[in-house]
Formats: sequence, structure tokens, C-alpha cells
Amino acid sequence: MSQDLSRRKMVTALGIGAVGAVAGCIGAPVNAEPTSDTEATPDVAPELDPARGVDVDRIAADPTDVPAPVDWDEPREHDVTLRTKELVAEIEPGVTFKYMTFEGRVPGPMIRVRRGDTVNLRFEVPADDNNDIHNVDFHAVYGPGGGAVDTTLVPGDDVAELRFRAEFPGLFTYHCAVPAMDHHVSSGMFGAILVEPEGGLPAVDREIYLGQHELYTKGDLGEKGHHAFDHGSMLDEAPTYVVFNGEHHGFTKDRLGAIGAAVGETVRVFFVNGGPNQSSSWHPIGNVWSRLYRDGDLVSPPARYVETTPVTPGTATVGEMDLVVPGPIKIVDHALSRAGRRGALAVVDVEGEPNPDVYDPKTDE
Repeated sequence: MSQDLSRRKMVTALGIGAVGAVAGCIGAPVNAEPTSDTEATPDVAPELDPARGVDVDRIAADPTDVPAPVDWDEPREHDVTLRTKELVAEIEPGVTFKYMTFEGRVPGPMIRVRRGDTVNLRFEVPADDNNDIHNVDFHAVYGPGGGAVDTTLVPGDDVAELRFRAEFPGLFTYHCAVPAMDHHVSSGMFGAILVEPEGGLPAVDREIYLGQHELYTKGDLGEKGHHAFDHGSMLDEAPTYVVFNGEHHGFTKDRLGAIGAAVGETVRVFFVNGGPNQSSSWHPIGNVWSRLYRDGDLVSPPARYVETTPVTPGTATVGEMDLVVPGPIKIVDHALSRAGRRGALAVVDVEGEPNPDVYDPKTDE
């Protein structure tokens, strides 16, 4: 079966019009779970199915897995492959969920290029790893749907190939943009592409990559079992979880471990809010963003000493922290119920000698 014919059959089965008309950030509304006015509403929510066996031990992308800084001063070409994978993994211990991902991780791999570079993209939707139609929309791309129109694939279709030049600098989101994009992005299909200015970025000691998104499930917060996706909660914008890198409080000592750092370092954090619906109030508890590149703008002078900044869905932001004293820094969404309860918290554990001139807990008295 040809790629175009298989895609048309999948689109028809989904009840969607021409994919090209809707692929990209804005799509036609799709009600994935139509209901009838005559349907009875149960008084008691059904019990969850038991937690499923997981396909991967960890869905969260390693926050320290950041490509090396640009060290070239002439345009280059980069061969980039993105494969989609639908995987069952734990949101937290005993709570499973079927994620949709780029390369089996949330967020998808960070891509790093220089302004003027060319990206040769191979996009794959292998039949063995996927049940749904997928594509990719790069906010860093001039072109129909940010590339979504020309990368829309049914599982098992031939590889889509796309070539684009990075024309403007900044940190930008990429995400799946099929008509049910809110479902797919919520389930983990988003990431970031960094286009460094021609002169590069100032050197720092350490770089971190985090992505926030909402999980809408049929289970309650913390309820053990397998959490199916809940389209009704998504339409109501009432998430069960709001997480960094797909997992509830993933980067803490009780889960995957805190992110290491040391006194005297400068840490740069690349942050992407996949959404699909809610803004983040991005804040480092115990520090500030010494330099903040709002909305991923790497050309304007950075804002200085910002406590909290809004990061809207579909936006990426860069913040830097100067580490002056030891102790934990908690990076959070300062909508505090999300941080304390729903999962949007990661810890940077700063080790080193005390600096009582700056901070003295008076523990020796």
C-alpha cells in the first residue's frame, strides 16, 4: 500500500478531514470520545485496571543529556532521526500510563544547531512501536505546519524526509501536531530545538533540560493501577498530574535522584512547556534566574534576577542560576498544588563549602 493511500485510510478512519488542512499548532476540534445526552453517568467511578507491565524502567529523559555547545562558526548540516514510540511506563511507583514519545523519552531529544545550519530530518513511525498516526511540528521551521504537513505518517509508512535551514535563533518547541494533538502532546510528544546565535552562547559550567506537561487520566492522583487517558478531563483542562519529564517528582532523592551541581558553578536550564493547556509559573526555590532569556529569546539582553516567570504552552525558555551556597534548589511550577501534589518539581542538589557571609543557618550555636 502506498504511503499516501495508507495515510488517507487512517485519516478517514479517524473521522478527520484533510491532514494538510489541520496539521500544525492549530487543528480542527476533534471529540475523541463522543457522548450521548442519554448516557447514564455512574455514581461511583469504576476501579482501575491493575498496573501494567512496563516497556521501559524510566520514561523521563535524563536532564543532563544535553548536546554539546556550538563550537563552529560556519554553517553545517546535521542528520537527525526522530522515531515515535508508544510505551507503557510508570508516572510514579504502582501507577502506569501509556505514553506517546519521540525516541522513547519525555521530553523528546534536545536538538542543538547554529543559525544558518541545515537539518536533514528522518521521521519514522514504526509499526512495531505505534498504534496511532504521528508527525512533528518544529516551531523553529518556516514551512507548512512547521514540517507537520510533510511528516504525517501512519504506522508502517515509509520514512518521511525533510530538509530545513535554521533561519532564526532561539529555543523552540517541537511537538506532534496531528488533529488529536492535545492528546498526543499531553502523552509526551514534545521536545525542544536550540538554534544558537552565530556567536554562540556564553559558556556555563553545567546545562540541564526539563519539560513540563499535563497528564489527564481516568484515575485519581496517586491511585495505584493503570491510568487510561481521559479525554473529558483534558477538555475540562483538569489534569491528574502536572509533571517534569513525564514523571511525578521524578528528580528527587526518593525517585530517580536529584540533579547534581556544585557551589561556584553557573547552571543553564533549558525548559520547554509542552502543555497542552496550562502555563507554568517557573521558579527555582532557593535561587533566582540570574539571567533569563524570556520565551527562548537568545538575541535580546537577558532579564536579570527574576524570581518567577510565566512559560505558556508551546513555549521554551532559558534560565541561568549562579550557585552561591550549598543545599537543594527546587525547580517548580509555582502554581503550588502542581509542585507539591501533582508532580511539577525537580531538585538540583548543590554540594560544596558553606558560605556564611551569604547564608548562615546558625546551626553551630
